[in-house]
Amino acid sequence: MNVIAAVDKNWAIGKENKLLVSIPADMKFFREMTTGKAVVMGRKTLESFPNGLPLKNRTNIVLSANPAYQVKDAIVVHSKDELNEELRRYHSDDIYVIGGESVYRMMLEECDTAYITKIDYSYEADSYFPNLDEKDNWRLEAESEEQTYFDLEYCFLKYKRV
Repeated sequence: MNVIAAVDKNWAIGKENKLLVSIPADMKFFREMTTGKAVVMGRKTLESFPNGLPLKNRTNIVLSANPAYQVKDAIVVHSKDELNEELRRYHSDDIYVIGGESVYRMMLEECDTAYITKIDYSYEADSYFPNLDEKDNWRLEAESEEQTYFDLEYCFLKYKRV
């Protein structure tokens, strides 16, 4: 299973249910990696998308504690057990955990690859991704050349669980 996120230098991922920044090359990378795959997210992440609609050309799996919560064109699950049951239907390499913070924390140790866009900037934030550099069971496997978007510097990182 994979996890994918864009983080700032403090591993922040968002503020008030919005991304910290939108970098076109990161959005393109996300689209290329997840199209045709299953994406796992929490309800608030889904609701942060344009018009709160599921992502096109993907199997959207949404975790919500609310048993009445339903979304057109998405599979809604209500517990980690129910989520794991649903995920058994997909090849592990075809699953991407896409947020938010609580879903990342819940699912991280079930993932074996992390695709991280690391932005060299500190944003004001209220949600964070676990810092993989501080985890003994994750190691940096690949790093792109530094990219720039206006005055922002960032790179694409690939971590593997060991």
